[in-house]
Amino acid sequence: MDSIDYRILNCLKKNARLTASAISDEINLSVSAVIERIKKMETGGIITGYTIEVDQKKLGNEMVAIMEVRLKHPKYYEEFVSLIKENNSIVACFYMTGDFDFILKIVTDSAAGLDEVYKFVKGYEGVSATETHFVLKTEKDEVSVIPEADK
Repeated sequence: MDSIDYRILNCLKKNARLTASAISDEINLSVSAVIERIKKMETGGIITGYTIEVDQKKLGNEMVAIMEVRLKHPKYYEEFVSLIKENNSIVACFYMTGDFDFILKIVTDSAAGLDEVYKFVKGYEGVSATETHFVLKTEKDEVSVIPEADK
């Protein structure tokens, strides 16, 4: 990875649908070199996929919450993670240190939708405690971090 690769990644981060030609124009590199570098990053596992960003509110998802979860015992870890992956309203799950074992990011349509997720999580026998926080406003929500191109 060099500064040119980082510049390509930043272009794709802003718009994953950019053509190699558009990236070429932006970073002053030939189209074939851009294509070659992208393919190399894909096969090397640096680029693992392409996605879209959507306005959740326009899709009817008005409620965002963060739920901290504590398990009764580490033996519940694998089963809990599998359970969480089944629920589409849980969009992120972080295993962490501290008083709680996990932080979940929940996106749903309403308080009733959040209540369903709450019951889903609390209903698992391995959960000993939760604490839920409502998100009032999202100020920053990056999907990936790319080092500066000049490093």
